Amino acid sequence: MSLSTAADEDSAQEIHLPADIDWKMLDKSKFFFLGAALFSGVSATLYPVVVLKTRQQVCPAQSSCAKIGMSMLRREGFRGLYRGFGTSLTGTIPARALYMTALEVTKSNVGIATVRLGFPEPTAAAIANAVAGLSAAMAAQIVWTPIDVVSQRLMVQGGCMNQMEKNGKNLNVNASASSNCKYRGGIDAFRKILNADGIRGLYRGFGMSILTYAPSNAVWWASYSVTQRLVWGGVGCYFCKKEENINENGSSVSSFRPDSKTVMAVQGLSAAMAGGVSALITMPLDTIKTRLQVLDGEGNDKRPLTIGQTVKNLVREGGWSACYRGLGPRWASMSMSATTMITTYEFLKRMSAKNQESLT
Repeated sequence: MSLSTAADEDSAQEIHLPADIDWKMLDKSKFFFLGAALFSGVSATLYPVVVLKTRQQVCPAQSSCAKIGMSMLRREGFRGLYRGFGTSLTGTIPARALYMTALEVTKSNVGIATVRLGFPEPTAAAIANAVAGLSAAMAAQIVWTPIDVVSQRLMVQGGCMNQMEKNGKNLNVNASASSNCKYRGGIDAFRKILNADGIRGLYRGFGMSILTYAPSNAVWWASYSVTQRLVWGGVGCYFCKKEENINENGSSVSSFRPDSKTVMAVQGLSAAMAGGVSALITMPLDTIKTRLQVLDGEGNDKRPLTIGQTVKNLVREGGWSACYRGLGPRWASMSMSATTMITTYEFLKRMSAKNQESLT
């Protein structure tokens, strides 16, 4: 792929980027095997930030991320930061496989269709990325929502739930939320949730998950496509000036062929910027989703909380700003996750390409 810009009538600039890799170019067995290993490592690295974000969202009182983290380390030790990780990792592998398949298949097909419809290449790429992100998130949530419910119950176990048990009447949150959280592991939690609420219990917040992750992914992938071109434009202009040549017609021609380190740096920066924007836009939805999945209902019948009741409880606890609890950890998590994910994902695609020689 190459990006061309014209600085003025007498000069031209061209940035030669590595070739794009679509679904047909991938060795599928290598793609899924390496993907499972690489993304498991990424999940392990970022998991403590997700735990802190989840606890901060569920806590009835405003607490800083640092305070929650220190309290966890003091009471539960380092293992507390990895509560529910085994369950999360078990679901990550099939969910990622579904996500990557839907993403690449949709991106390839929609990209071809938009180009045929006459859209300019940058617009076609942004549309393809947005639709691919939307479909990938929806496909992954079929597997990920039950895993999310179980792992989040394990994440908050022994933490803010104890505080909720003490203050349950004042917050209109049933105190049994704490007692129901006494799980001995992922399998035990899965069984108890299934016995108590059936399949619906495992899919608590599924609608909110779709409303949170589908638009977030669409915004992220579209933003990433646009941001990457903008960053490459700036980087390319800088390096092209250093390598400017004069052609036979007397006009200056400059080109830039970035090395692998520059490519990864630009991808990482573009991903972080897109991740931060997505985190800010979808934060209230994520807070509501987490509470729907973790907290039991009000009163003796313990009916699942509705979205309206969840929002009302949040506003009662800390005003509308309570919907942004955990923004710091989520912003950091999404930015770091986006950076590591996209660099890992692009590396994975190049490692899984059938014909390595055609990529240069």
